[in-house]
Amino acid sequence: MKIALFSDIHANLPALDAFFEDLKKHQPDATYCLGDLVGYNIWPNEVINAIRERQIPTIAGNYDFGIGRRSDDCGCAYKSDEEKANGAVSISFTNQIVKDKERDYLRTLPAHINLEFQSDEEKINILLVHGSPRRINEYLFEDRADKSMLRIMKDANADIMCFGHTHKPYHKTLLDYANEHSIYRHAVNIGSIGKPKDGDPRGCYVLIHVDENLARSKKNSISVDFIRFEYDVEKAAKAVEESLLPNAYAEALRIAR
Repeated sequence: MKIALFSDIHANLPALDAFFEDLKKHQPDATYCLGDLVGYNIWPNEVINAIRERQIPTIAGNYDFGIGRRSDDCGCAYKSDEEKANGAVSISFTNQIVKDKERDYLRTLPAHINLEFQSDEEKINILLVHGSPRRINEYLFEDRADKSMLRIMKDANADIMCFGHTHKPYHKTLLDYANEHSIYRHAVNIGSIGKPKDGDPRGCYVLIHVDENLARSKKNSISVDFIRFEYDVEKAAKAVEESLLPNAYAEALRIAR
């Protein structure tokens, strides 16, 4: 089985359109969105409706949660006063332009999606979250200690945990010795469609291949492909510059920081 996962579009319609076109080449069996449809660009309503029209199962990101409730707090961890000030402009702008129907949709998005697979001998749980199972806005960076990541996954009963929020993709295979028989758990950050922060301005999503003989004792029961695709970065950047949003968000798209 082939599962496509994407996240963190952040109102970047050119990136989302390019993603849908690229996805046609891979023909996944299922597609899921891990949240943060809105914020930082001018097309939140269009992005929401593009996902709704395709009936893609979607969970709430921290920005979706805030906008769905007309909050002035997106739950973002800004590192400087300048970033905080720019963030205040972004959430105010987004609150102003999101329409009622689209806001209602954001407010009703679930926090998690759990996919349960039954192999010949055991059940395997794939947990889809935005930040972490504990908090919608928790950042799980790649340098998170393995012990900490395993604890988070075990507490959530997740054999495979997929998430976004940091906009920096990675896959960690973790050996869990705490059971009677050692098993493998997988932590997968799927990156960002519309606001990458890993130095590569191309959009990023994930294809997870689930082996027909899926088992927690097998390290390679799943494989993870990170798919990068080109989109019209300048169109998205210029849309920011021609709006009330801070120009810093346009430059961030160009350099993926």
